[in-house]
Amino acid sequence: MTPDPRKPDTDTSDVPDTGAPQQAPDPDQLSDALAHLSSAVESDSIATGAARGLIYSVVETLGTLIGDPDLPEHARSGYEGLLETARELRARLEHGGGGDN
Repeated sequence: MTPDPRKPDTDTSDVPDTGAPQQAPDPDQLSDALAHLSSAVESDSIATGAARGLIYSVVETLGTLIGDPDLPEHARSGYEGLLETARELRARLEHGGGGDN
């Protein structure tokens, strides 16, 4: 059968399926992302709406990670600290933006 040129190509046969479960993100990477986002908010180099969207995504990701029953306790406490940092940044955004508040 000839593929329909009007439909996007959804063939994933060339993408290897490792079958391995997804690994949790490195807490250092999430911490760096939050620090970069906080810096961007304080310097007004990011739109408030974009910052809120990114923070929402980080909070949801951290919440999912923390809710994983297979997550080791030492990793859970690290993610919980990052979640608190993300919530503080979200509160700053909701109460008027950058570092003045």
